[in-house]
Amino acid sequence: MTDKAKILLIDDDVSHAEMAGEVLSRAEFAVTLAHSGEAGIKEAREREFDVVLCDLRLPDTDGMEVLKKLKALDPDLEVIIITGFGSVEKAVDALRSGAYSFLEKPLNRDQLRSTVTNAVERRKLAGENRELQKIVHEKFGFEGIVGSSPPMQQVFQRLRQVAPTDARVLITGENGTGKELVARALHFNSKRRNVPLVAINCGALAGGVLDSELFGHVKGAFTGALRDHEGKFEYADGGTLFLDEVGEMPQETQVKLLRVIETKEVTRIGANAPRKIDVRLISATNKNLEAEVKAGRFREDLYYRLKVIEMHLPALRERAGDIPMLAQSFLKEFAQQHGKDIAGFEPRAINALMAHDWPGNVRELRNVVEEMVVLSQGRLITAAELPPNLTRLAPATAAVTAPGQAAAFAAPAQAGMSSLVGLTMEQIEREVIRLTLAHNEGNRERTAKMLAIGERTLYRKIKEYGL
Repeated sequence: MTDKAKILLIDDDVSHAEMAGEVLSRAEFAVTLAHSGEAGIKEAREREFDVVLCDLRLPDTDGMEVLKKLKALDPDLEVIIITGFGSVEKAVDALRSGAYSFLEKPLNRDQLRSTVTNAVERRKLAGENRELQKIVHEKFGFEGIVGSSPPMQQVFQRLRQVAPTDARVLITGENGTGKELVARALHFNSKRRNVPLVAINCGALAGGVLDSELFGHVKGAFTGALRDHEGKFEYADGGTLFLDEVGEMPQETQVKLLRVIETKEVTRIGANAPRKIDVRLISATNKNLEAEVKAGRFREDLYYRLKVIEMHLPALRERAGDIPMLAQSFLKEFAQQHGKDIAGFEPRAINALMAHDWPGNVRELRNVVEEMVVLSQGRLITAAELPPNLTRLAPATAAVTAPGQAAAFAAPAQAGMSSLVGLTMEQIEREVIRLTLAHNEGNRERTAKMLAIGERTLYRKIKEYGL
């Protein structure tokens, strides 16, 4: 082993403890001995151990008390109780209290080695599961969705309200706005998080194939049905089913989906007996389903069944103030992935990113940042390294952009922040708007994006300040 597993052995019988310690040391474990309950607890407080072996009978305390204190210090710590003849009943009680296993004296060397090895493996697995849960939370928890703009704050607020419930959710927004990420955040912050989230793209499959994938089929139901097939509804039982591009679903399938929602039962194609299911439905679409209903392409009753809660995701151009934060987040991810030492963006590059309309939304920004990370030659991504369609948007003069802020303007770079001392907030706001307008050559739409305010608000401020 390169990193030896750390074992604490608590036993007042010194010769017995030394013998067991020698056996475990030869098995490549790092062993620490303690000859009283208090000494063992002290060691566990000061150092981290993977497994503790504790005698049930100790001179200063009961082994059960030591078990409770050890578990209080580290709930994932694996504790093996050592018991003498006639104490098996107490050892069983210890198992009920959280002990991993128990061994009877005199210890069998092979059994000692194998039991400790298995306990170490379980401890390692628990650590890996904890790390996995942390990664899942970072990726799919609310923290994984980047944005501080007012539209995104509304999204976060709705997520906090809706995620813990079983309410059906319809997520709307343009392609690339992060609808699947929000669906995953809803699932992983719900009581169903320990059961799989099952996703299916309704626009990627023909009607018959989609029916089979959603509802399943039995052997012989149609040509090519060579065996029984479990559908997504059954597979997602107890969890969440995510219907992506639900607006593309054929009307024949819409009817069947409506029935499943109403009855909470699914019948495989070719079968007669329905099966009960418990599934939370989350749907997503880039279409205006109200317009689809009016046009007769989407069932009105299904629309209202799916849209118990609607969550609309803003386009990236509607939250331009989040672009520096998003770009930096993607840069960090891809720099690590591709082994590049890149600290950030120069101001002109960020300004160009903010000036772009991003028809592909966050997905397009993510791809652009990855391209720049791969091709970058220095620690800062420069305007010269932007894709050709963005290079023309880079201003001739470098602007000052604070990390995570939307405002970017040039003139204060020379004057410094000290020039703002003594000014009122209104005077500072007027100056920031004036400088940003000048930086964008009077383009009000681009100025509003940089300042992360609505164009209407900008027009009102221009009039108010006489700019």
